[in-house]
Amino acid sequence: MKTAKDFLEEAHAVVPKISTEDGIAKHKAGGSVFVDVRDPGSIAETGTIAGAVRAPRGMIEFHADEAMEAFHIDHLKKDADLVLICGAGGQAALAGKTLKEMGFTNVSNVGGFKAWKDAGGPVED
Repeated sequence: MKTAKDFLEEAHAVVPKISTEDGIAKHKAGGSVFVDVRDPGSIAETGTIAGAVRAPRGMIEFHADEAMEAFHIDHLKKDADLVLICGAGGQAALAGKTLKEMGFTNVSNVGGFKAWKDAGGPVED
């Protein structure tokens, strides 16, 4: 039987973790798609990364699958440079593992939104 820790360890093994500073540099350079996988209520309370796609972890498979026309988010392309964020990094890692299993090739985890905001990363409400 697997535990939450087991799932997180598996996710961290396949989804690279990048530093907040590297994430901010990617954001500044452009070309990457930032994806906030937190629920809408959490984003409403804290804001999110400027320009981030909002795709809650509970809906990530539907938002990522082009065949799910009613739910698919166009920015989620198999070859896009996807940078995921959540509250602390765990949900982003788990969502990233799902995306990798769905054939997305360039997925990373920048960790938690508080660290992003505290480091001066660009944000929006």
